[in-house]
Amino acid sequence: MSARVGVRGYAEQLAEARCFIENHDHFLVVSHVNPDGDAASSTFAMGWLLDRLGKTFTLVNEDAIPDKFAYMWGFDRLIRLTELPSDPPIQAIISVDCADEARMGRVRERVAPNVPLLNIDHHPTNDCFGDAQLIREDAAATAEVLFELAEQLGVPMERELADCIYTGLLTDTGGFRYSNTSPRVMRIAADLLEYGVQGYQLAEALLEKITRTHIAVLQKALGTLSFAYDHKVSWIALSTEVISTTNATPDDLEGLIQYPRNIEGVQVGLLFKQVDDAKVKVSFRSNGNVDVAQVAKSFGGGGHVKASGCTIEGTLEQAVEQVVAAVGRALG
Repeated sequence: MSARVGVRGYAEQLAEARCFIENHDHFLVVSHVNPDGDAASSTFAMGWLLDRLGKTFTLVNEDAIPDKFAYMWGFDRLIRLTELPSDPPIQAIISVDCADEARMGRVRERVAPNVPLLNIDHHPTNDCFGDAQLIREDAAATAEVLFELAEQLGVPMERELADCIYTGLLTDTGGFRYSNTSPRVMRIAADLLEYGVQGYQLAEALLEKITRTHIAVLQKALGTLSFAYDHKVSWIALSTEVISTTNATPDDLEGLIQYPRNIEGVQVGLLFKQVDDAKVKVSFRSNGNVDVAQVAKSFGGGGHVKASGCTIEGTLEQAVEQVVAAVGRALG
């Protein structure tokens, strides 16, 4: 278990989360902006659990969840922030896969500040926001935490929930290839396959199939491939012009960081995505001993030791210069 909460502490958090859910009836469930596989699956898994417990709930996100996740229960129930009433009739908020409150986007601003919040997450940089927390830093995905919460709530596993949990595990472990693929993750995945999850179909749809737009933006991205620090750091940088001319969606940009990361000898791979003339999103991936969560945290971001992100105020060129220099210092 997490070094921060310990085995007993995590058990207490599970009990606290159960009480939080049992003591409220109307929930707002939200994950982080630009939701990925774990954020999407955790949103739908949480909604499924609340549905089975007879609770009412609203699933919301500032951004759309990619259509490739449409097979999951609850996909058609998710609403965008623009559809959320100005004063939604809720008693509590459950955030999933958000390392800090800002990752929820503007959703939090639409809800009264005194509405209690349960923070469910697995990021080591989580700042423990909210009134109750369920955080396990060594979990491969927030979906893994929800698997344990389902057991705590006494809700029997069914195919719909199994699809959600498996999706989160599959995507956040890179198809069960990353270092966070623990023996427990594999045991959970095996259990979920027993409930009818079609693992090979999900792997093909989520990890192998790519769009023509992805290929178009990849061609542009590889033209920016750069190196520093004796080829130990590599990055690609996407300008707003490239993203616009290729019509790339956030989903089309998924996986691009693997190209600099997977080059032989590279210890840290970076992806810079320009949002506008004064803002750049940065993704970090570490192959070696560099704790990129701490590097990202120095820029107001966070994440995991080997995978993290942040947003930089400034031009694309300034972001590249600042972040590459910081990674160089972390390399020593």
